[in-house]
Amino acid sequence: MKLSRARAIALVGSALVLPQCAKSNALRIGSKNFSENITVAEIYAGALENAQFKVERHLNLGSTQIAMAAILRGDIQLYPEYTGTALIDVLHMAPIRDPKLLYDTVKREYEKRFGLTILDPSPGSDSQGLAVTRAVAQKYNVRTLSQCARAASQLRLAAVPEFVARADALPGLQKFYGGFAFRSVRTFDIGLQYDALAHGDADVATAFTTDARIAADDLYVLQDDRKFWPAYNVVPVIRIDVLNTQRSNISGTLNRLTDQLTDVALRRLNVEVDIKKRDPSEVASEFIY
Repeated sequence: MKLSRARAIALVGSALVLPQCAKSNALRIGSKNFSENITVAEIYAGALENAQFKVERHLNLGSTQIAMAAILRGDIQLYPEYTGTALIDVLHMAPIRDPKLLYDTVKREYEKRFGLTILDPSPGSDSQGLAVTRAVAQKYNVRTLSQCARAASQLRLAAVPEFVARADALPGLQKFYGGFAFRSVRTFDIGLQYDALAHGDADVATAFTTDARIAADDLYVLQDDRKFWPAYNVVPVIRIDVLNTQRSNISGTLNRLTDQLTDVALRRLNVEVDIKKRDPSEVASEFIY
């Protein structure tokens, strides 16, 4: 769906890896290759620098598989991940709808399989969703997915192509919630579904819940009231051997950021980087202070 999210399922061992490089005493922080992940990595890096850590940035590495290969090799020691991505794309486990059970499962399995652990999860979750304008929400009284399922025959859906076919998208919604028989379904390239909504050519659009356009266009994300989609809470993934050194206050430094990384905060960060085209390091610095 969201190509920049890089959720393609593949074996970690088959991923491309970073070239071997001389290791320094600095904490090596990486990121995947999309703006939200880069910005969050910059927030981690800036906060740790403020705590007097020496930091090296290895950002924009590539997909989940590449970031995982890099941290397993020790080329990086820390990077931002999403709990749902870790569960489904890395561990290849079935979706878990309870966010706490999902988090606990990922933490346990990462420690057992990889020698990695995850720190406290943020409230912000870059999960799938459906978005509407405020006017549509009021006109059709749709604020939850259950309400949308019942009202769908009156609504036009603008979707990215994969949404109409994937089991964890429209077919899954129809099976799980019932309904969701939209008046019409049109597919658009990623990002253009929001234009259809803005121009009045659709009533509902597929979304990821921290997308910049949600904030920029003042859209309303329908509440997943029956918890169909798993959470994708942001978490720092870190090597256990790093935490077992004299760097024990890494956890405290990063965990203090956790409550601040809400859906609203992540959308605002994404607006600054994706819409206003600002540098992620500058946006991250402002966020920290």
